[in-house]
Amino acid sequence: MSHFAKIENGIVTQVVVAEQDVIDSGLFGDPASWVQTSYNTFGGVHLGPDGEPDGGVAIRKNYAGFGYTYDAELDAFYAPQPYSSWILDQETCLWEAPVAYPNNGKQYLWDEDTISWKEFS
Repeated sequence: MSHFAKIENGIVTQVVVAEQDVIDSGLFGDPASWVQTSYNTFGGVHLGPDGEPDGGVAIRKNYAGFGYTYDAELDAFYAPQPYSSWILDQETCLWEAPVAYPNNGKQYLWDEDTISWKEFS
């Protein structure tokens, strides 16, 4: 069985688990509106059960979720933009903050008003 995302106007509206022949049969509507996605793909990398890269084939950069965008030119799924200042990395199709997350062992939250990370207390 595989996972398939239904795409309407570039947006994922449904994700199902089905065999390819069921999708092709039209049981779920127009087969052309369904795109395969991989539960094990994140940031363009195929992950094993332990969450580590396992050398498998990554499909469409990320697993499709409800409300995600399917970009046919990139042949990729990506999540809704979390903040207007964040930028989509075209290689991973993950959103990145315009300022790197501090690497000092503390926890931070993004503050869109100041376009910076604020320490979480």
